[in-house]
Amino acid sequence: MRNITGHTCGSCGRPHEDLPLSYRTAAPAPWTDDLADDPNSELTADLCVISGRHFFVQGNLEIPIIGRDEVFTWGVWVSLSPDSFARTTDLWDEPGRESERPYFGWLSTELAGYPVSTLNLKTNVHTRPVGRKPYVEVEPTDHPLAVEQRTGITTARIHHLADLLQHGSRP
Repeated sequence: MRNITGHTCGSCGRPHEDLPLSYRTAAPAPWTDDLADDPNSELTADLCVISGRHFFVQGNLEIPIIGRDEVFTWGVWVSLSPDSFARTTDLWDEPGRESERPYFGWLSTELAGYPVSTLNLKTNVHTRPVGRKPYVEVEPTDHPLAVEQRTGITTARIHHLADLLQHGSRP
């Protein structure tokens, strides 16, 4: 997690040394703890299979920070077709995998701080070199997340998200 500057929390009023520039979710939205006992389901830090029928990869949805050379990153889950998931896992440790074409997927993470749901937004998942999470590109629509990915995010918005995500303040 990279940081810009300190952050005084709008909820607790305490200063925090760093302003987080990334947040990651542990599992895709359809995952439940009950699935941990399902032999056809598996959740790792990078991949998820639910009931042997639904396939997900975790990637980075990056948003440029206006006026800075840094990005704000949402660690999100994207559902992939069985064929795209198989191809992703086949190439997982292969050098040169970043030359693979993007895979279509559906955003499978509900992100806080948006006035409308982020679930099921259309995405393209771009494979990166071995050891790096895929880059998730949201379809360019008028959804606030897609607009932010295209136009950038202010540090004031990042402070707002920190208040929301660190202490559960309302947007």
